[in-house]
Amino acid sequence: MINTKINFCGIEFKNPIVTASGTFGFGEEYGEYVDLSEYGGFGAKGLTRYPREGNKAPRIAETPSGILNSVGLQNPGVEYFAAHTMPALKDCGAHVIANMSGNTVEEYWEMAEILSDTDAAVIEMNISCPNVKHGGLAFGTDAKTVNELTAAVKKHCKKPLVVKLSPNVTSITDIAKAAEDGGADGLSLINTLLGMKIDIHSRRPILANNMGGLSGPAVKPVAVRMVYQVHQAVKIPIIGMGGVMSGDDVIEFMLAGASLVALGTGLFVKPDLILDVKRDIAAYMERHGIEDINEIIGSVVLN
Repeated sequence: MINTKINFCGIEFKNPIVTASGTFGFGEEYGEYVDLSEYGGFGAKGLTRYPREGNKAPRIAETPSGILNSVGLQNPGVEYFAAHTMPALKDCGAHVIANMSGNTVEEYWEMAEILSDTDAAVIEMNISCPNVKHGGLAFGTDAKTVNELTAAVKKHCKKPLVVKLSPNVTSITDIAKAAEDGGADGLSLINTLLGMKIDIHSRRPILANNMGGLSGPAVKPVAVRMVYQVHQAVKIPIIGMGGVMSGDDVIEFMLAGASLVALGTGLFVKPDLILDVKRDIAAYMERHGIEDINEIIGSVVLN
């Protein structure tokens, strides 16, 4: 018998596999491919205070080892999710990680209050969004701002608050520590890397929004490095993500320090990827005589 249960922020996940927000919709879209109860949990599509239509098309561009996306947070709004979507997910057999994005501090804490009264297990706060009150900069690029935002939202959040970190920063550890000091219960990383693709014939960017977030296998080495660095710098647990395509990738993230690991772009290639990943993990644990998957978290041995 092997144990794959993970205690994350005081909540028991039956296995360490979750999904990255924005790649799994609200779960129903994947129901025809795999039972949602196969997951420990899943990250719901990013929510905003009010409904959003998202960016103009094209919003997706394929790259040699991943995709660029500039969807623009198309969603029905947090109030619709709380009233209609979350009740339908109550008995899905996996914990729901509700993801929220805001333009102001007030929007964030209002959403935290609304989501706290739902059956979502965890609230994930995406801080890679424009801060309209501070010159349009992303919240997540300044440590002081991250600390203040986290502290303000935490006061209104009755569920574990996980702060999702942007890799588009000078020092990921400074941002991580700022979130921890602000009261974050956990961290998730990495969000997408900012990228661009140009049509050489028209000389115009492929994406209507010019630039977008790069995800997929190309970003995995960066993500693993950042998860390792953050794990060394903080005491709160981490959800690792970025280019996961197999159970071996999950193990790599856990060795670097992640407690939970999210599938993302890989689901577009193989919607039932979770089944292969779980088999890979079980085989790895058996091969190495590991009875409890918690033993490997952060256990990388440096040269």
